[in-house]
Amino acid sequence: MNTLSNQPLTPGSVIAYSDLPAAKWRNGGGTTRQILSGKLSMAGAPETVTGDDWDWRLSIADVDTAGDFSAFTGMTRILTVIEGELLAMKIDGQEKQLERFRPLRFDGGSATSATLPTGPIRDLNLIARTGTVTGHVAIVELSKKHPQHLFGGQFGVLLQGKATLNTADGTQAELGRLDTVVGGEQETPTISGRGFLAVVSLDPA
Repeated sequence: MNTLSNQPLTPGSVIAYSDLPAAKWRNGGGTTRQILSGKLSMAGAPETVTGDDWDWRLSIADVDTAGDFSAFTGMTRILTVIEGELLAMKIDGQEKQLERFRPLRFDGGSATSATLPTGPIRDLNLIARTGTVTGHVAIVELSKKHPQHLFGGQFGVLLQGKATLNTADGTQAELGRLDTVVGGEQETPTISGRGFLAVVSLDPA
């Protein structure tokens, strides 16, 4: 499938987790909810695309059973456990113990499998085309006194707690758990509250 359109993202807009459809995995081991996928504009700003011709994708997955990961050759993945305690991974034969809120970067083309020693988990998954887009994921603790700014090329995903979105025009909105906020360079939104936020950044490689 080819790209149908490139759409710029509006700073301060919210992608509600409750609106994301769940797609079951072919192996029956879990489900994925895609938040956004797209490319970077000539200016380096994220744009969404319709179809599978993307250079970056952000999603949330529920992992219910042990199994192999799908291969994404030519991509770099950053996986973060956001619910549950532990994901035991094997990447090209090397074992990795992935604890909650500790992002792990690895080659999307690697032979990867995982087990669930403490039960099902939920993860935040960023995939970026190697050599085209560089992705970063940081987990930050929110504060009411010191709002978290979301700049251009960034998204904020509320992982835990209660938070308020403040947009450049003075509008405020309460965020739901796992809602995603689009950042902006000129009209920079902020998020304040108590809890934890995943700040996802996309930059030209």
